[in-house]
Amino acid sequence: MIYGLGLMICSDLWKMRFVMTREELKARTMNFAVRVLKMADAMPRTVSGKTVANQVARSGCSVASNYRAALRGKSHADFINKITTVLEEADETALWIEVRDRAGLLPSKRLNPLHREAEELTKIFNATRTTARNHKS
Repeated sequence: MIYGLGLMICSDLWKMRFVMTREELKARTMNFAVRVLKMADAMPRTVSGKTVANQVARSGCSVASNYRAALRGKSHADFINKITTVLEEADETALWIEVRDRAGLLPSKRLNPLHREAEELTKIFNATRTTARNHKS
């Protein structure tokens, strides 16, 4: 059980309410990490391409690994701390995807869905952190 949150994670994206179980969110973050790694592999082998590829791969995979760690949090405070890390890594991944776009390293049209997913995950984990903070154990 996630401390004070039951088994559900909720988000209000696109003015539509949906509920996602922790297992579904775990799978979603894993899929996100795989998509980020594929993007990193497609980067040009230039200094800028390698820099962005390394940074986005690290932060994108960190979203999945730290979410799994949060689910195993030892306390309510530990859960909040780990979810905050997930939130920061999702936001950082969105930043590196934007850098890739502005630097013209890969076609935007192809990676806009990945950027949207990074933004959605950032919103989900921000809402999760807020909910956890408001439901103290």
